[in-house]
Amino acid sequence: MEIIAEKITFGGNSLGKIDGKSVFIPYAIPGEKLDVEITESKKDYDTAGIVKILEASKNRIIPPCPYYGKCGGCNMMHIEPAYQRQLRASILEDLFSQNGIKFKESVEIIYGPDYEYRARFQLTDGGLSQRKSNQIIPIEKCLCAEKNINDYLAEKDFSQREKGRCHLFGSSFMQGENASSVVISKEIKKIPETVKYDKKNKKHKPKENHYFAGTVYSPEYSVGVKLNDKLIYFDVRGFFQSNLFVFSKVLEVIKALLPGGNNILDMYSGCGSISAFLADKYQNVVMVEHNRDALVYAEKNLAGKGHVSYGMSGAAWVKNCAASCPSFDACLIDPPRSGMEKEVSDYLCNSKIPLILSVSCDPTTHARDAAKLIKAGYNMQKVYLLDFYPNTSHIESLCIFTR
Repeated sequence: MEIIAEKITFGGNSLGKIDGKSVFIPYAIPGEKLDVEITESKKDYDTAGIVKILEASKNRIIPPCPYYGKCGGCNMMHIEPAYQRQLRASILEDLFSQNGIKFKESVEIIYGPDYEYRARFQLTDGGLSQRKSNQIIPIEKCLCAEKNINDYLAEKDFSQREKGRCHLFGSSFMQGENASSVVISKEIKKIPETVKYDKKNKKHKPKENHYFAGTVYSPEYSVGVKLNDKLIYFDVRGFFQSNLFVFSKVLEVIKALLPGGNNILDMYSGCGSISAFLADKYQNVVMVEHNRDALVYAEKNLAGKGHVSYGMSGAAWVKNCAASCPSFDACLIDPPRSGMEKEVSDYLCNSKIPLILSVSCDPTTHARDAAKLIKAGYNMQKVYLLDFYPNTSHIESLCIFTR
């Protein structure tokens, strides 16, 4: 069956129509004419595989990675990198439009290298998981990984690598003893010692492969990276940005956007990797972060700077602590993929904080939360695409709200 790919959609598949029915086509590029075969049929849409490219896009390239299409990571490497960025920006704009939000100006894209950018890496039984399969691909090199990671893969034969699921961190940004190596942490199944599980206490049942980091400082898992003019510390077992080339640029943009003042709120602050820079422009940084392990590092990263930290969820902070905090000149918020907690969203909508910088790793929840702020009287002044993951359809964004 012939089809013309009309547009790119969230997730990276292109959308076309056959007899009026929507068809999603992996690895297609908007404007291409294709011969396809339906691989899955639903009531409202079909999914199709490409049998033959009849008219290829001028932006189609030969993927340079031998594992592309097999590995479960990249899904846009068949597209010229600059055009990839344009497509991710169009996806972001489309998702906001679906929530009734029109951009006042074009999306500004903050980007870095197209390859060798990734410092955080996950291996399963020494390799990568195959797309839609439990099979493991014994890779020798990843084109998206930083040199430290690929040096490890070259030095360690597949059979010699750790079994199970392991997280690796290696980067040219690293400082100190581990600077030229890779720090490895292995996922374990464990219930915190302070929690007892029984049939009556089901809410504490551990999820499969859930990782619990200890609250005790562990030097072997502690890493320092040089970001712009600061040395930032974190535990590799917790969350940290994967693309430090782009993150360093984002930090500069955030600093430039903030006028400075007395108090700023950093909601979902993590290890304080952004708070450390906010402290250069504000006399007091209020950090809210439910992961107290991360706050151990935040205290280290903000040593000597005016700050207060709350080791609790955003919802708990709104309920118990927000009223006793000083008025804020600005807010930086970077929630998890699920977006702002309802209590946090309600708080911001009613807060009248004059400037909100909203960072998100999921454009669907970002659009939802942005719509709520706009309805509450905020103006969305500018939108940035934070291109942390080239060659994939993953989208992160930054929105500037004023009132």
